[in-house]
Amino acid sequence: MINKERLLNTFLDYVRIDSESRDEAAMARRVIDDLAALGCEIYVDSTADKTGSNTGNVYATLLGNAPGEPIVLSAHLDTVVPGVGVEPVVEDGIIRSKGDTVLGADDKSGVAAVVEALRVVTEQNIPHPTVQAVFTVCEEIGLLGSVHLEYDKLAGKQAIALDTGTPGVIVTSGPGQYKIEATVVGRKAHAGVAPEQGISAIQVLAEAIANMKLLRIDPETTANIGAIHADYPTNIVAERATMSAECRSRDAAKLEEQAEHMEACLRVACEKYGAALEFKRAKAYEAFCHKQDAPVIRRVAAAMTAAGLNPALKPSGGGSDANNMCARGMEAVVVGTGMDKVHTTNEQIAVADLESTARMVLELIKA
Repeated sequence: MINKERLLNTFLDYVRIDSESRDEAAMARRVIDDLAALGCEIYVDSTADKTGSNTGNVYATLLGNAPGEPIVLSAHLDTVVPGVGVEPVVEDGIIRSKGDTVLGADDKSGVAAVVEALRVVTEQNIPHPTVQAVFTVCEEIGLLGSVHLEYDKLAGKQAIALDTGTPGVIVTSGPGQYKIEATVVGRKAHAGVAPEQGISAIQVLAEAIANMKLLRIDPETTANIGAIHADYPTNIVAERATMSAECRSRDAAKLEEQAEHMEACLRVACEKYGAALEFKRAKAYEAFCHKQDAPVIRRVAAAMTAAGLNPALKPSGGGSDANNMCARGMEAVVVGTGMDKVHTTNEQIAVADLESTARMVLELIKA
């Protein structure tokens, strides 16, 4: 059985450690100390120069004492902003921050559940195959840690990323994503004296965006404009305007179609007004999809059932480290931990969900 009080205290300790993306070193040191004390073999890769973090990804391997397929348990160390100075509050069975930061249940609930399960396995000498915990950095800013994982260091082909909401959910498919950066280049002019001599990059960009299909395109496809930037005094016709955007789809053809549509809207608007376009799109990650009877899904579903959860197979519109793992030939799925209202200062998690997640991880580890 898991130690509920220890699990809660570990989670509260973890969320108090500042670890916004690219500043995960303190969190990495704490996790390393906790797992090295259990006899895990620790390895930290040298990918910091590739991710921009102040630490590499952390790999902690507990060698098996019984036969069985090795398993990789994954969670990320970083949080979104604002994540500095988190002060957790526990009230009526719910953990939240005091309201001016995120809580960090995304994804320290996953980290704490893995650590507690490994503690129970070692303390109680429970038979288990080789299990490896992989804690990534910079997940929240483009899955950078898992992009640069040393995949030859992973102990097995089956991986479970603890990084979504409701306990019992198994994410069987996730979208691919394009990141889009576009700059419209118009022509400066005095906005009061000779505006007809100018080409307003803001006007061109606004028309292009107005013509785009955005947000929910269909059940598999989404698109969003995240940022628009142009900074000129009002008496100058804006020469340059930039947008940052994304599109996602679980269908590869639809993903290409949406990205091409967004580019076409920009090019048509630029041609209409005589503006130039600087356009870049880059694949952030590939889509993944598992059959419902895939071995990794059967394994996770059995562990959830043993832990008292009701497995539910669902697609997702979000990216995760599982996307990159699947692209590198692993069988990776995402499972829920109970994190709720993530990426907001209202983020929370129920103590009961944290406990059920740890029980599920313990069942996954058992031989």
